[in-house]
Amino acid sequence: MSFVSVAPDMLVTAASDLAGLGSAINAANATAASSTTTVLAAAADEVSEGIAALFGMHAQEYQALGAQATAFHEQFARALTTAGFAFASAEAANAAASASPLETLEEQILGVINAPTQILLGRPLIGDGANGAPGTGQAGGAGGLLWGNGRQRGGRTRRQRRRVWQRWSWWRRRRGRAGRRRPRRCERR
Repeated sequence: MSFVSVAPDMLVTAASDLAGLGSAINAANATAASSTTTVLAAAADEVSEGIAALFGMHAQEYQALGAQATAFHEQFARALTTAGFAFASAEAANAAASASPLETLEEQILGVINAPTQILLGRPLIGDGANGAPGTGQAGGAGGLLWGNGRQRGGRTRRQRRRVWQRWSWWRRRRGRAGRRRPRRCERR
């Protein structure tokens, strides 16, 4: 069993962000190339010329390394984009394979029937509502006007459950029904 979960749209977004980052780095390297590879000697002596030549060689090596990093970056962004599209197509194929033709036909027919009512009233004519978002306590969607059930609200978080319990226990205490105390055990003599 795989424990990896991938959102294909997030992969494609990350790849486009990565491509933008790569183009910014390439522009910075291109502007720095002219001023770093041709370093002028500080004076007319041999030591200054040697140091300028050394800095020039290091700058050329940096530009070569930058070109390799750019090539790797482009390959990585391309692989990320390809992986995003591969995951999206695999999920689409799995969804198409898991849905039977009758389910697909039913969804299409219900879509045609419910479209006018959904547009006018914001509710379907026939069918069940959607579940609320999990962990938010959001109410579920309403069911159809003629036939269908509303859905469950999203599950509450621990904090929300605790607040409800605190309100309920406060109400019980106020009404004098805080719960029966267990009788104390006899004290040891």
